[in-house]
Amino acid sequence: MTTSQRPRRHLASSPFPKKPDVAAETYETGARVSHDTYGLGRVLSVQGQNSVQVDFGNGSMHIPLPCRQMTAL
Repeated sequence: MTTSQRPRRHLASSPFPKKPDVAAETYETGARVSHDTYGLGRVLSVQGQNSVQVDFGNGSMHIPLPCRQMTAL
């Protein structure tokens, strides 16, 4: 069974609030970022629009994009 890549639509009669849209941020190599869990870091590399590799001081991590928890400084 395959799943559709379309986002689910929000029904007006739903008791749950609509999820906010994530603004797609662009990151550049060497830019400073802030992550809610890992703290401050520096972008080491960018893999297209799919992920970024960030050095947080105690190690580097691949962060999938878009990421609500990470913002560019």
